[in-house]
Formats: sequence, C-alpha cells, structure tokens
Amino acid sequence: EAGKVLYRHAQLILRQFDQAQNDVKHSGQTLSGQVSVGLAPGTAASALSLPLLKAVRARHPGVLLYLNENFGTTLSELIMNGRMDMAVLYGSKPVHGLSFMPLMKEELFLVSPMDLPLAEGQIPLAQLQDVELLLPRPYNVVRKLVDEAFMGIHRAPNVVAEIESATTLVAAIANGLGATILPGSAARIVGAACSARLSRITDPVIEAPLALCVSDHLPMSEPAAAVKEILLELVGDLAADNTSLAVLQP
Repeated sequence: EAGKVLYRHAQLILRQFDQAQNDVKHSGQTLSGQVSVGLAPGTAASALSLPLLKAVRARHPGVLLYLNENFGTTLSELIMNGRMDMAVLYGSKPVHGLSFMPLMKEELFLVSPMDLPLAEGQIPLAQLQDVELLLPRPYNVVRKLVDEAFMGIHRAPNVVAEIESATTLVAAIANGLGATILPGSAARIVGAACSARLSRITDPVIEAPLALCVSDHLPMSEPAAAVKEILLELVGDLAADNTSLAVLQP
C-alpha cells in the first residue's frame, strides 16, 4: 500500500515537472501543451465536445486537446490523481482533493414508450409511482436525485431494471419494457433514437447540477487555464440555446 501511495505521488511530481518545463520553454510564445478535459456522457456536457474542439483549434492551435467522455466517478478520480486537468460532470457536493464550480442546472424528463397512457408535455412525479422505470444504479447522481424526489413526496420509484448502457436503454424503451428518467439533453437523444415521448417532470421539478471539477491542490497550466476559459464561455452559450438549462452563479 505504501508503494502505491509513493507511485501516485511520483506520477504527480513527474507531471508537474513536465508542465513546468513546458510553461517555462514557451513563456511569452503561443500556448502549447496537452490539456485533458472530461465530459460526463449523457449530460449537457456532451454537447460541449465539438464546440470546445473547434474553439481550441481556432484560438490555440498549439494545444493538444484530449477529450474523455466517461462516467463521472472515473473522471473525478482522474482529476484527483493528477491525470486529468478538468471535467464537467453532475454533482456539486464537496469531495476531498477536488473543487467544484457550479455551472448550470438541467431539468429531468420522463422518457416513455408512446403506447404508455401518460400525460403529454409534463407530468407530476406522483403519477409515476406505478410506472415501470429503467434507472441507473443507486450510486449514480441522477438516480440519487430521483430517489430523493420520490422520498420527498413519500413514495418510492417502481424500478424494474437498472441500466447504464444507452444502447440497451434505447432498445428496452423501444420494446415497451419500461420508461426512464434522464436530464433533458440525454432525454432528447434517447427519445429520438426510440421514438419515445418526453414529459417534463413537475411537482417537484427535478434538477441535476452540472459543475466544473478541478483539483483543489494541483496548479493549472497556462494551456489548461486557457481551455477552461473557453469552456466557461461555451457553457453560457449552451444554456442560452436550451430552455431546460439554467446557468448557476459560481
């Protein structure tokens, strides 16, 4: 165990040494170097990948951008270990070694088969008590929000399967095996793929917070700081074009 701890610290030291060398070598010149950004899949963050790539290529062609779309837990661990510069993911609760900057809130929608007799447009949460739901595992941030919302109205969700594969989820809904609850951006993608109905959940409205996650103790390189600035600009543009998103003040 002591060897693992030493190895992790050695990785951090080597990464910081390389970063320092690169910053000194290119000080006063065009920004260059590697920057890694995580974007949690199935979230509004996924819509930032292409605009971010275009903007970084246009403004800082010397920066090598690495985009990683993986699950939030993995992304936060990579940042904590110094192997990734930043990530946009759900959640904003304090975590040792990490700093979260609130970016936006995204409303959750019910995605259901068209032949399921449910209200169009929007639906109160209480009316979902008997709906067979396909949800992720309890450790997932969206699942936690759904469970907490049901607890708030003294009910429990009728979970018939726990699915985290988008492909399987689309197939299951298309075959009438149940409905799911997703953030607006993911709901539109899944709904379009299986010709499903989207209904905004109300009473209460459920909102998932998206945050920018960075290390709270490792310094950020100049290229990473420049990419972070672009990312924050794009978040504002994304929220302006999407009615299910609301920008949060840091």
